[in-house]
Amino acid sequence: MNRIVLASMAALMSAGAFAAPVTYTLDPSHTYPSFPAVHMGGLSVWRGKFDSTSGKVVYDKAAKSGSIEVTVDMSSIDFGMPKLNEHAKSAEIFDVAKYPTATYAGKFTKFNGASPTEAEGTLTMHGVTKPVTLKIDSFLCKPNPMSKKEVCGADATATFNRADFGVNFGEKYGFKQEVTLQIQVEGSPAA
Repeated sequence: MNRIVLASMAALMSAGAFAAPVTYTLDPSHTYPSFPAVHMGGLSVWRGKFDSTSGKVVYDKAAKSGSIEVTVDMSSIDFGMPKLNEHAKSAEIFDVAKYPTATYAGKFTKFNGASPTEAEGTLTMHGVTKPVTLKIDSFLCKPNPMSKKEVCGADATATFNRADFGVNFGEKYGFKQEVTLQIQVEGSPAA
């Protein structure tokens, strides 16, 4: 009888030793989605970014699982050129009056050790939802040296055809429709 009780206690204690999923709130001031945009069929390359994002990552290191949800304020687009920013916001390109946000929701699907290296999910932009895979080039969790609180950060990329989302301005002029989105992101455990 004592063996059964001890075995049951050991099983419960070891089950409790496994880490539970942790939810990380993305820090908008340390999140930087950007992309190159070929102008005039290769005449030059402009680099755009979005200044306002929000979201969360749920990460279970022990179970090698997790998910990501991100919302981008499309009106926060910035090419470093006010006239181009306004054109990008217009109905001719992103139509931010009608489609104010873009969202990505996915699940971690590949890992290197405990670190995710890929997420498969869907991107909703310009009223269209399509599958998009994020390649996670780096993923690290560690104590912030200033706050001493744990933070996680990642560098990820995703490549897709913007015309698939109805954002095909310039196609008839030879503008490249393939976009590589580059994302640097950091987050802290949700309170």
